[in-house]
Amino acid sequence: MDELRIEHTDDSPEVILKPAEGLLAISGKSLPEDVVDFYQPVLDWLAEYRKNPSESTILQLKLHYFNTASSKLILDILMILEEMAEEGRKVLVKWLSLESDEDMQEAGQEYEEMVEVPFEHLTYEK
Repeated sequence: MDELRIEHTDDSPEVILKPAEGLLAISGKSLPEDVVDFYQPVLDWLAEYRKNPSESTILQLKLHYFNTASSKLILDILMILEEMAEEGRKVLVKWLSLESDEDMQEAGQEYEEMVEVPFEHLTYEK
C-alpha cells in the first residue's frame, strides 16, 4: 500500500499517511472549500488500510483550527479507527494542541468522549 501525502495550503492541513509505520498525521488548519472532496482520499485510503493495517496505528492530529464541516470528517476518521479497535487492532490518537489553546484542548476531549479509542492529549509551546 502506498503512502498518501497531501501538502498543506492556507485553508487545508498537511496529511501524511504511512502504512508501513502505522502513522496517520494531519496538521495545520482545516477549512477547505469542499471539505468532502478534500477528505475523501483520506477516507478511501483508511478503508483500504483497515484491511491490512500495521501492528499498531497512531493518528496524530495537530490542528490549529478546523471549521464545523471539517469536524464531521475528523469524526468519520475517528470512527474508522474505532472500528479497527473493535476488531482488536491497536489504535491510539495523539491530540496535540498549543499549551495556550484551550478551545483545541477541549475539542480533543470532546472527540475522546465520542469514540471508543485511546487518546493521548499533548500540548506544546509555539
